[in-house]
Amino acid sequence: MRGFSAEEQKGWAGGISRLLRRYRFLLDAPLLEFFTDELWGGLPLSWQGALADLSSPQLAALLLEKSTPGRQVSYPSVWPLSLLAFKATAHALAFPRGPRGEVGKLVDGKPEEFRGNQWHSSKLHPLFRKHVKPKKQHEIQQLAELVKKLSDLTGCRCVVDVGSGQGHLSRFLAFGLHLAVTAVEEDPHLVGRAIMFDQELLQALKKEQARGTQTAGDLSLRGPSHVVGRVDPQAPWQEFLRLLQRRRGKEGSPAADSLFQVDGTPKTRPSFRGGTAEKGCQNANSLVSDRESCQQAREASASEPQGPWGGGGLRLLSLHSPPPLETPVLLTGLHACGDLSVALLRHFALCPQVVGITSVACCHMKLSVRAAGTSTGPGGHGYPLSTWVSSLPGHQLSYKAREGACHAIEGYALRLAAESATLRTHCFRAMLETVIRAADPTKKRLGVQTIKKAHRLTFEEYIRLGLQRVGLDPNVALDHVALESMLGQQQRVVAFFSLALLLAPVVETLILLDRMIYLQEQGFQCELIPLFNPTFSPRNLVLVAAKTEGLSSAFAGWGAENKNVEREGRNASPEAGRRAGSGWST
Repeated sequence: MRGFSAEEQKGWAGGISRLLRRYRFLLDAPLLEFFTDELWGGLPLSWQGALADLSSPQLAALLLEKSTPGRQVSYPSVWPLSLLAFKATAHALAFPRGPRGEVGKLVDGKPEEFRGNQWHSSKLHPLFRKHVKPKKQHEIQQLAELVKKLSDLTGCRCVVDVGSGQGHLSRFLAFGLHLAVTAVEEDPHLVGRAIMFDQELLQALKKEQARGTQTAGDLSLRGPSHVVGRVDPQAPWQEFLRLLQRRRGKEGSPAADSLFQVDGTPKTRPSFRGGTAEKGCQNANSLVSDRESCQQAREASASEPQGPWGGGGLRLLSLHSPPPLETPVLLTGLHACGDLSVALLRHFALCPQVVGITSVACCHMKLSVRAAGTSTGPGGHGYPLSTWVSSLPGHQLSYKAREGACHAIEGYALRLAAESATLRTHCFRAMLETVIRAADPTKKRLGVQTIKKAHRLTFEEYIRLGLQRVGLDPNVALDHVALESMLGQQQRVVAFFSLALLLAPVVETLILLDRMIYLQEQGFQCELIPLFNPTFSPRNLVLVAAKTEGLSSAFAGWGAENKNVEREGRNASPEAGRRAGSGWST
C-alpha cells in the first residue's frame, strides 16, 4: 500500500468500519433467505426501482465495474444519490486489485503468459509445470519472484514455506532460484507427494544437464527440505523454531522418522489415499505434539507396500540440514488458510530469527474472531489483530461477511456480462429454502451438497435433488404457481447478490489493513501488493514485510500504476461515505 502513512491507513480502516456498520444488512443477509425473509423489501424503495429491471450485463457495467476517467456510463434511469454514493464509496475504499504490467492482461481468459499454450506458462521452465495447474503456475512464478526480491533485500537465503502442500512453490524456490527452502505441511500424504515430485524433477534435471541443455544449467540440484508438522497460531515462536529443527534423534521429525531409513533412503512409499490434488485448508487452531505428528506419519507410511524410489537423491532433497536456530529466515505462505496466515505474521513480529515475510491469505471465514461481549483490544484470535481496528465501532465481521470476502468479484462480473446460465442457481437455492422450511420449519440454512450442472436443470429437478440431499422427501407436492412466481424474480436475486458482492473487496481490505496496522504497531513497515491477475487468481494481494530498511523503495515498481487511483479513491471517500450513509432509509 504505497504512499500512505500509518495514520492514513488508520483513517482508511475507520472509513470502512463506518460503511460496513451502515450496510450490515447487505453484509450479513444469506442470499438463500431472499424469499423466506423478503430481502428485496429491505432495500430502500428508490434502490428497488433503480435495480429491479437491470439486465445482468447492466449490473456488471453499472455496479460492479469501477468507473475510470473518461469512461461514460449511461444509466437507463435516474439512480438515487444514495445508491450512487454507495457504489462510489465501496469502490473507493477497496484496495485496487489490478497487478503490474502484463500480469493484468488477459488473453482468452488467461494471463499473457499462456498465450502460446493455455496449459503452460511461458515464464516457467517445463520442469516446474509438471503436475501444476495453470492457476498455480501463474501464482508460484509471481510469488517466487517477489520472495527472491525480498531475499536480495534482506540478504537472507533461507526460506520457510508454511502450508506447502505438494511443494510446488518450494520446489521452484529451491531448484529454480537456488534458495535454501524448508517446506512445512501438516498432511503427511501431501508431503509424500511433494517428495516424489522433487525426485521426479531431480531425475529429469540430471538428464537435461547430461544432454547439455542450456536452461538446465541455471537450475540447482538441491531441493527443499520437508517437515510434517502443524503451525499453531497460539504457540510461541520458540515452538515454531523447534518444529523446523525436528530432524533426527529420539523424537525425530515426522519426515525423517517415518518416511526414511536411517541412511536417508525411503522406508515405505507414503500413502496418498485421502490426499487431495491441491493443498487443502489448514486446521491451524489445534496443536499436535511431536509424538502425535510422528505417529500420524508412521500410520500413513505403513499403509502402502515397499516401492522402488532409489536413495541418493532423496537424501539430498529432503534430509539436508535445517538452518541452525540462530540463522535468519524468511517466511512465505501461498494461500495459507484462516489463522495460518495470522501465525506467519505473529512469528514475524515476535521471532528474532524471522527477518521477512510474504503472505497471501485466503479462507477469511476460517479466521477466529473475538467473541461478542468480550473486552476490547487484540487477543489470541485471528481478527482483529491490531489495537486500532479492535477499537473501531463496527469493525466486527460475521462469518457471512468473511466468507463473502473470498468471492471473486472480477469473475462474477464476467459471468454477468456473458449472461451465464449459472446465475440462475442463486434463485434456485433461495426457492429450495422455501420448500425445505415448508416441509420442516425446524430446518433452516442447511448445507446442500453441490448439485453438479444445476443451471442445466429445471427448478423442479433441482428442488427434488436438493430435498434428497438434506434428507427430506423428494416427492413432496410442490406449489408450482408460487415457485414460478419466485423464478420470475431471478434478476432481483442476482441484483441483491451483486450489491452484497460490491462490499466483498472492502471487507478483505479491512482484514488486510488490520494486519498492516498490527505490524506497524509492532514497529515494522510493510507493503500490500496486488500480485496475481485477480480474474485468474482472486486472492491476489500479498502482504510483504521486512526487518530492514529500504522495503518501500525495493518494491516501488510493484503495482505502481495503481498509486494515483488509490490516492484519488481515499480522498473522495469521506464525502461519498456521508452520502451513502444518509440515503439508506429513504
